[in-house]
Amino acid sequence: MAEDLEQQQQAEEKPQTHQHQHQPATRSLHPIFYIGSWIFFSNLTILFNKWLIDTRGFRYPVILTCWHLIFATVMTQIMARTTSLLDGRKKVKMTGRLYLRAIVPIGLLYSASLVCSNVVYLYLSVAFIQMLKSAAPVAVLFVGWAWGVENPTLRRLLNIVVIVAGVALASFGEIDFSWAGFLFQLGGIWFEAMRLVLIQILLSEDGQKMDPLVSLYYYAPVCAVMNIIIAIVSEAHKFDLADAAKAGYGLLLLNAMVAFILNVSSVFLIGKTSGLVMTLTGILKNILLVIASVMIWHTAISGLQFFGYSVALAGLVYYSVGWDQIVAISAVVGTYAKKTWESPALDESRLPPAVRRGLLLSLTFLIIMLLTSGFMYSGDDMSAKARVPAS
Repeated sequence: MAEDLEQQQQAEEKPQTHQHQHQPATRSLHPIFYIGSWIFFSNLTILFNKWLIDTRGFRYPVILTCWHLIFATVMTQIMARTTSLLDGRKKVKMTGRLYLRAIVPIGLLYSASLVCSNVVYLYLSVAFIQMLKSAAPVAVLFVGWAWGVENPTLRRLLNIVVIVAGVALASFGEIDFSWAGFLFQLGGIWFEAMRLVLIQILLSEDGQKMDPLVSLYYYAPVCAVMNIIIAIVSEAHKFDLADAAKAGYGLLLLNAMVAFILNVSSVFLIGKTSGLVMTLTGILKNILLVIASVMIWHTAISGLQFFGYSVALAGLVYYSVGWDQIVAISAVVGTYAKKTWESPALDESRLPPAVRRGLLLSLTFLIIMLLTSGFMYSGDDMSAKARVPAS
């Protein structure tokens, strides 16, 4: 079905290309800009949420999620009337049946996923949360298998076992483990997996296709209503406006804006790159987020946790990309690096081979130091605890 849609889109695009071939080509930004923007705003949103909830004292994750969705609802309505970014909604044949059958249940799952994803910041570190998120493909595979849209092969199941084993090792190695946080994160992963599979089933059956921003346009109101109900039951009785004032109304507004810009940047990333680039970018984003968490909050990472995450990450790369793609990408990167290394520009720079090797080794050493900084912080924390006399 996807191939037929692609061929149809290509057929529709050909006459348009021929019609406008005499028009001057419009300049567009390099794809690396969209990749960098998405990584930046995605990690900034996660770190910003963690900082507000854990450090700034705004310990109301459900209310924070409500605020994000109310802001997104208002902004998507404004953008639909003032910009062309939401013109994709005109291709969606939205009916009452489709809204009740697809938008409402998917919106409820999206709401549950967002609530769990924010509540978990009360219990776990950002680094460990990202390690647990490596298990997301496992949930998607099993939910898809239950709905009959996935047919797991022995190779994929073995790959899943590797990912699960890595996540299990990372969990056993977590120093500040919390069962409540662990269960909330698993709940968020499961709800998100169900949402993705239902989007694939319900919307594809109705012949609908939505980009993330159009999806947010339809889902945000449903999610906002659902989260308001949850907030009334769970957090409204203990909410104090003094905590919002302490966190800062300007910071709360900025936080909602950053979360919304993330959705906009994801639309541009999907439109300007491929699904493979999106997958590889997501893996890189997770690695950078773990490093940022270690550097900002001095998160302690044990050796077992580091090894487990490395195993899960390797399994995730293989699951998401596949061996053939890994070999092809490695060959392309190797060829490009060799050409760059042997280019006349480098020869003219008159850098001796020993200096080049020294720079390469220095960069490798820097990366290793960043990845293992958690061990140093862990050692410092343990030493400090050992020096404190027992009461």
